[in-house]
Amino acid sequence: MTEAEQEKAPDLNALEQEGEIAADYVEGLLDIADIDGDIDMDVEGDRALVSVVGLKEGTGLVGPEGEVLEALQELTRLAVHRQTGERSRLMLDVAGYRERRRAELTKLGTEIANEVKEKGEPKALHAMTPFERKIVHDAVAAAGLRSESEGEEPHRYVVVLPV
Repeated sequence: MTEAEQEKAPDLNALEQEGEIAADYVEGLLDIADIDGDIDMDVEGDRALVSVVGLKEGTGLVGPEGEVLEALQELTRLAVHRQTGERSRLMLDVAGYRERRRAELTKLGTEIANEVKEKGEPKALHAMTPFERKIVHDAVAAAGLRSESEGEEPHRYVVVLPV
């Protein structure tokens, strides 16, 4: 591995440390809320991934359209930043929500890309989180088209463009 590649490669130890800090923080939140769940930690690409698994339905940790999950993720990132002094790109998942959402959005991105190819007209989607927009952008690119994000947070959305 060249020196440039080493600099770009994620620091596995730092990511594992982020995951451990995040897991401790989330576990504390679960204890406070008296919610039973297990914590899984992993490193996916260049970010730590912490998942709360084994939950009973209706815990409210995901919320409508993942809003509670997004808030918990931001709080967890802040807790990691407070201990490490570094900005975290940590991903928090609850009960497999993000994986299910990824599959839904990949399907949506592919379907919209096919519709735009057929009609030759751009198509704007509803507002999405950065996580959701990235998945749609990737699906559109895989279908051979391009897309852009437009608008301002929290109302930022994807526009799929014809060739």
